[in-house]
Amino acid sequence: FNEVAGRGAKASDETLFSNLSGQSLSDETFIDDVRALQKETKVLPNSICFEITETAAIDNLSDAVGFISEIREQGFRFALDDFGVGMSSFTYLKTIPLDYLKIDGSFVLNMLKAPIDMGIVSACNTIAHAVGLKTIAEFVETSDIQDALAKLGVDYGQGYGIARPAPLQ
Repeated sequence: FNEVAGRGAKASDETLFSNLSGQSLSDETFIDDVRALQKETKVLPNSICFEITETAAIDNLSDAVGFISEIREQGFRFALDDFGVGMSSFTYLKTIPLDYLKIDGSFVLNMLKAPIDMGIVSACNTIAHAVGLKTIAEFVETSDIQDALAKLGVDYGQGYGIARPAPLQ
């Protein structure tokens, strides 16, 4: 929050994605801590997107739905990370209130070599868009992968093919 506040983020400027552990979902004080930090730093809630892995969300489904619903009511956004590695992934998209779906990088990395991975990436993107989510592909390591993702209609990508990690200013 302090990094975003220091840059004076506005609603349309940028979004900071922050990974949460599964334990955060059941920590009753975590939401209060987030609210306090937001008030202290005056960061716009919609400039913060919390991420949790699909596995952690499914393992704590009741806590996850409650936490995500409450945090989104405050204006924060939420992403389901590493999507596609769980056994019943699509079922949970109807249950968990989300803003973004991050397509697992293991599928993206091999999508040009393995038709099954291309199919999984395409299916994840299509289903996510059908429920109104924006998609983010992980492990976008080459311009060829980036081009293929653009043709599929994936909304965003992250990986060395787009940009190397850089220090926050």
